[in-house]
Amino acid sequence: MLIVDDHAVVRTGLRLLLDAEDDIEVVGEAGTARDAVFEARASKPDVVLMDVVMPGGSGIDITPQVLHE
Repeated sequence: MLIVDDHAVVRTGLRLLLDAEDDIEVVGEAGTARDAVFEARASKPDVVLMDVVMPGGSGIDITPQVLHE
């Protein structure tokens, strides 16, 4: 799973919750839409947990590029 959110505290909290699950592996985090594309390319996640409102680009707008990666 790739976690994408512009708030580091939210990413950290989500990662702690998800890491506690045996069947979920967090493979990366990103704080911006641009970083999400690069992180998706590098980590090849099966699932992306995407924030909708972020500076530099909406999670909705960037989703097609992340899916392409």
